[in-house]
Amino acid sequence: MLAGAIFSGPKGLRYALAAAMLWVAVPAHAQIYSWRDANGNLVLSDKQPIGSVSQMKSFAVPKADSIRATRYAASDRGRQYDDVISEHARLHNIRAELVRAVVQVESAFNPRAISRVGAMGLMQLMPATAREFGVFNAFDPVENIRGGVAYLRQLLDRYSNNEELALAAYNAGPGAVDKHNQTVPPYRETKNYVKQISQITQTTNRPIEMRNNQIYKVTEIIDGREVVRYTDRKPTTGTYEPVGTRR
Repeated sequence: MLAGAIFSGPKGLRYALAAAMLWVAVPAHAQIYSWRDANGNLVLSDKQPIGSVSQMKSFAVPKADSIRATRYAASDRGRQYDDVISEHARLHNIRAELVRAVVQVESAFNPRAISRVGAMGLMQLMPATAREFGVFNAFDPVENIRGGVAYLRQLLDRYSNNEELALAAYNAGPGAVDKHNQTVPPYRETKNYVKQISQITQTTNRPIEMRNNQIYKVTEIIDGREVVRYTDRKPTTGTYEPVGTRR
């Protein structure tokens, strides 16, 4: 029985298993199910798998690199991305809490996350989406969030700021939303995805208030490569220039 493994074996494994089970939030005396994913990681769940386990989404467990759980878990490490999330949310006039919820549900704040279909990084960008929005390294948190927020803004524009439809399109693709007469597609994964994020953010479809109408273009050198970003916060360092105002 898996629960017994917590009390035997190397100390590191005992800690990792205990941490993982805490994140799975298993009720007392509940059955724990486990299997190995395609990358050899141990996956834990409090629900019996239905169908192929390869189709079940799993999330990284804090302080347990080789273990994953079938429930996402916000951890303190997500706070390190607050500034970049807030910056790009302001730039694109999206609620920061919405962006943060997308990151939480998509990757559990794991910048190295890869889905079974090849989506990458914090906001799980597909390769084509990454290319469209100029993301050269989808595993770089700043680049990934920049591209993901820009894509989310594109979807919000497409669906007249309807967050539910934009989220559904982010998960299943805009083609699926349009195919179903611009409604949330009747896919279990997509409906659960929209529901999860709505619960996290208590969606109100209200735009955030821009703190500053002036937009600045900032040029930085990262790993020897020139990277350009935009912000409504006047930079205190680096090379920057005002590029206009947001109306």
